[in-house]
Amino acid sequence: MNFKVVIPARYASTRLPGKPLLPIAGKPMIQHVVERARTSGAGEIVVATDDQRIAEAVTAFDGDVCMTSAEHRSGTDRIAEVVAARGWSDDEIIVNLQGDEPTMPAALVRQVAEDMDKHPDAVVTTLSTAITDRDTLFDPHVVKVVTDHLGYALYFSRAPIPWHRDEFLHPDRPLPEVGHFQRHIGLYAYRAGFLPRYVEWPPAPLEIAESLEQLRVLWHGQRIHVSEAVEAPGHGVDTGDDLKRVEQQLGAATLVG
Repeated sequence: MNFKVVIPARYASTRLPGKPLLPIAGKPMIQHVVERARTSGAGEIVVATDDQRIAEAVTAFDGDVCMTSAEHRSGTDRIAEVVAARGWSDDEIIVNLQGDEPTMPAALVRQVAEDMDKHPDAVVTTLSTAITDRDTLFDPHVVKVVTDHLGYALYFSRAPIPWHRDEFLHPDRPLPEVGHFQRHIGLYAYRAGFLPRYVEWPPAPLEIAESLEQLRVLWHGQRIHVSEAVEAPGHGVDTGDDLKRVEQQLGAATLVG
């Protein structure tokens, strides 16, 4: 199966300026992300950025770069510009791999692409993993998803969903055994032809309320298929503590290798 990976990467970050270029185990973060994509079997991998410093770093390790506008509101908008610039056909499967995911398993990159190939009625595919503890379920920084019996998303939220009315009134109780709590993994696949439609839609009210752009898809009545990840997703980098944790993980892997 053929698919492409686009990695949106911007220099500006409130908590970690220049995040894609931060060194991890002797390489810039963006290089680790590209290397993950290379081992997924993707036919083409493109870093989409609006910053010349990131472009130069990617070129230095023989990566492919597409310069994009600095006005984009999201990585999806940036990917849509790449699709147009490269002239990719509407049926091409595109995986959106964020530039701050240096430990994302290549198996998941491939899984989300294969899921798109298997579900032609979905305009987006994504992944989830089980939540087994109360702290994670109630953490507003953790995005939750509920699906129907076929795996199509019903809703994404920062709140605990599904809400168990009686059990959740008692914070000392363990999680209910009835109910399948799922954490959303921010890895997406689309067909290229969907992206021009998506970026023309204004932000939806639910999207604005939750600060979750995937809700724009559901708001417009389109389908998102969610599969449970075949392995743990690793750690993204949003904070200095995240960076230290990933440095330890990848540094240890380098020593073993």
